[in-house]
Amino acid sequence: MHGIIPPLITPLRSRDELDVAGLERLIEHVLAGGVHGLFVLGTTGEGPSHSYRLRRELIERTCQRVAGRVPVLVGITDTAFVESVSLANWAAACGAHSLVVSAPYYFPNSQPELLEYVQHLAPELPLPLFLYNMPTHTKTIFEVETVRRAMQIPNIVGLKDSSANMIYFHQLIGLLPERPEWSLLIGPEELLAESVLLGGHGGVCGGANLQPRLYVELYEACVARQIDRIQTLHARVMQTSSTLYGVGRHSSAFIKAIKCALHELGICDDFLAEPFHRFREEERNRVRKVLADLGIPPAETPSR
Repeated sequence: MHGIIPPLITPLRSRDELDVAGLERLIEHVLAGGVHGLFVLGTTGEGPSHSYRLRRELIERTCQRVAGRVPVLVGITDTAFVESVSLANWAAACGAHSLVVSAPYYFPNSQPELLEYVQHLAPELPLPLFLYNMPTHTKTIFEVETVRRAMQIPNIVGLKDSSANMIYFHQLIGLLPERPEWSLLIGPEELLAESVLLGGHGGVCGGANLQPRLYVELYEACVARQIDRIQTLHARVMQTSSTLYGVGRHSSAFIKAIKCALHELGICDDFLAEPFHRFREEERNRVRKVLADLGIPPAETPSR
């Protein structure tokens, strides 16, 4: 896997109801931007907050709509081992390409326990598996030596790193010669350019829900080593990060801002899974101003 793989938001109409039309519009929107894959049920997709029923519906509808045009990656992170396996089997039956798992996020994991967990999980899965390093949310990091040993498991094919720790990312790049076909992807879009120039394979960038072509073009410029173009496109990514993601007061603002912006573009509803709630009018007005500053015109009639 390489390129831009948006961590798809999950369009909702209520606590346990997908915005089906919005999901279809969102998929077509990101595919039109030239993305290289889709990742559902990640952090940006509020994956752990959804019922198992809704997760299955989302996987099935996404795979049906994508229809093999790009790979679909499915997050199976759960506190229950058997639920991760069950969701993986469902994803395979629906036509997904790969699975993604972070460390179980309730009980703290030691590194030997975390390695044993993935050693037990991977052989039971019907699809290739990506590890997902998200220490801010799971309280556990996939330490470099744990990753090195996990790379020896044939069914584990890559890692997405959302730690924002570039020393750690450098260390992971140093492991790649041990398994050249492994995929190393970055989460924070602010580090996309740097990570690809250093030898990473692409980004799982939340902003690609909104501006997929921007992130695809930045990735392509990095592969081609077009430094002037990289600087221009990276500046646009940073403008989005420093303005849109700064709307709102809480750590949930990133997801709220993307959902609100997509609503203003007429793509999908901006209902959020509990415990979060959509922006109020004050924040919504700020999102509209940011979109105007970014040169993204809102829809005449936002989706609802």
